[in-house]
Amino acid sequence: MKTTLEIADPLLEEARRIATRDGETLRSLVEQGLRKVVAERRTRRKRFVLGDASVDGEGLRPEFADASWEKMRDLIYGDRGP
Repeated sequence: MKTTLEIADPLLEEARRIATRDGETLRSLVEQGLRKVVAERRTRRKRFVLGDASVDGEGLRPEFADASWEKMRDLIYGDRGP
């Protein structure tokens, strides 16, 4: 795809010198730079993954097996309940 970019003169001149020195085209140098920036920013935005914070155990204690939420809350908080 063709596009037009405005690049500061000193940067463009240096990029041309580097491309000439290394036997590359200015286009390939610009594409390499864009690929590098895109890759860096892509890795910076990795999705958050919540770590597994579960603990070993044997499930619910017997007194909670068939309990309603209210009964569980009463057993957990006792006299400190809401």
